[in-house]
Amino acid sequence: MSDTSTRARRPFARGLPLAAPLRLGRPSDTWFKPALSVVVASAVPHLALLATGRLDLVMYTMAGSLCALYGHALPYARRARTVAGVVLSMSAGLATALVTASLTHSTAVLVAVGALLAAAQKVLCDATRIGPPGHVILTFVSSAALFAPQRLGQVPAHLALTLAAGAVAWLVCVGPALIRREGPERRAVARALEAAADCAADPGPRTRNGAAAAVHSAWQCLLVSGRPTPVRRSLERLVAHAEETLAVPPPDPDRLRARAALVRARGPVPEPPPGPATADALYGIDAERAALRASGGRRAARRTLVRSLGPGSHLLPVAARTLIGCALAGYLCAALGVGRPYWAIVTAASLYQANVTLTWNRALQRTLGNLLGVLVFAAVLPLSRTGPLALVLCCLFFSFAAEALITRNYWLGSVAVTPMALLVLEFGGSHPAGELIGDRVLDTVLGALAGFLAATLVTNRRAAGRVERALEATARARTEAETAYAAPSAELDRARRALTASLVELREAGDTAAGEWWQRALPEQELLAAEQAGHRTLAATAQRLGPAARAPE
Repeated sequence: MSDTSTRARRPFARGLPLAAPLRLGRPSDTWFKPALSVVVASAVPHLALLATGRLDLVMYTMAGSLCALYGHALPYARRARTVAGVVLSMSAGLATALVTASLTHSTAVLVAVGALLAAAQKVLCDATRIGPPGHVILTFVSSAALFAPQRLGQVPAHLALTLAAGAVAWLVCVGPALIRREGPERRAVARALEAAADCAADPGPRTRNGAAAAVHSAWQCLLVSGRPTPVRRSLERLVAHAEETLAVPPPDPDRLRARAALVRARGPVPEPPPGPATADALYGIDAERAALRASGGRRAARRTLVRSLGPGSHLLPVAARTLIGCALAGYLCAALGVGRPYWAIVTAASLYQANVTLTWNRALQRTLGNLLGVLVFAAVLPLSRTGPLALVLCCLFFSFAAEALITRNYWLGSVAVTPMALLVLEFGGSHPAGELIGDRVLDTVLGALAGFLAATLVTNRRAAGRVERALEATARARTEAETAYAAPSAELDRARRALTASLVELREAGDTAAGEWWQRALPEQELLAAEQAGHRTLAATAQRLGPAARAPE
């Protein structure tokens, strides 16, 4: 690294925002999919238990039903495997919690096991990039089960209920494949076209990086979507067109947005204008898909996953924060007399994001959302106690509301999550409202304080090291893309996608490190230069011009 890139001094602790984390954003374009999925997946077992008079078992079926929140951005072939893995992971965490609860009533042991489970769930979800809602749902279920009355002989039947509800959730998640098989791929390609249009309309580092990330996500989605179909072939050509526009912006970005709207619709996929070459020639996706499916490709993916969990992993400091923060929160609440301090563990676990600044944002959002949520719970509690059906309907309503609101801002979704979580306790019998509300407020405040304290005290100096590795990987990928210009098109295409992936990782590593405390200064100028050079190489190879045509550095 150059001397000029390392002379700059970054303050040890940066200022923390107050208003920005609470601003509302635009809802996700697919917010209704997880919202409807979790309602349907929950309604089936809820109503079955209501009919049999066993609503006291809702906690175990809900563990499986909540798996319907996962995988909605994935193509159906990958979604089927992912949701099945989530169901098994949920069952494994629940089994550990239930067996522990049946063997001991020691709060100290239960809190320790809850913290260990939360840390393991956090690092596994981050390593596999499972996406929202990540580890929080797994931690919520396992932590609540730790403090529920349990006998060892009941565990198999309760796990069977979770697996049965998980099977319903799996069917709900993959069922739409029968209606619109390429729906997730179409949405990913539409986002790539829209991001390319934004970049063309307002060129700049932010829009360019966003477009590169969207194009990369679209390619990854198509790679794992299954066997090629005519629709997927057309989508490949559209992604190729979106990537070409990053090199030569079109005069009318609205044409790209119009194509994106047609891709999202149910009609035929529009054809892009002729490019320098066909998608088959420029983007050898078939060869890359075959390599991923081969045994060597699967072994390479497993090695990558193992490396991400190894001793030098940048995920380990976040796992340590989760372990320490959850344990500290649980023990503080227990010391203050909270009989079941699982909500403090969940609150602390939910805070941990990629860096300290984002963790602070989540702490603000979680605290505000939970405090408002207990007020909503107090208002709706009399209605929920009018009968079992009313209680079931209230839970289903808040399940839908949580997913409908959370994409606008996490705190807004938490306003609905909190009453839903409190209402679940009502299935096992009525509790004094004042006690529930008081414990939840105490758990929230202490969990947020303990969680953020752990985030500030457990340093993550590996964030800067991740940036350095990303810079080296980007330089290698850029060299390989330039070298592959004279190679067969499939090799060039793989090199281009590797360069795009390295640029996405470089931006993610830079953003993560920029929000960390207690670390050495970042090579910001080198980061900027590497991104600019990488994008110039992508632009040159997209037009089949070669590295010689790149702008001078």
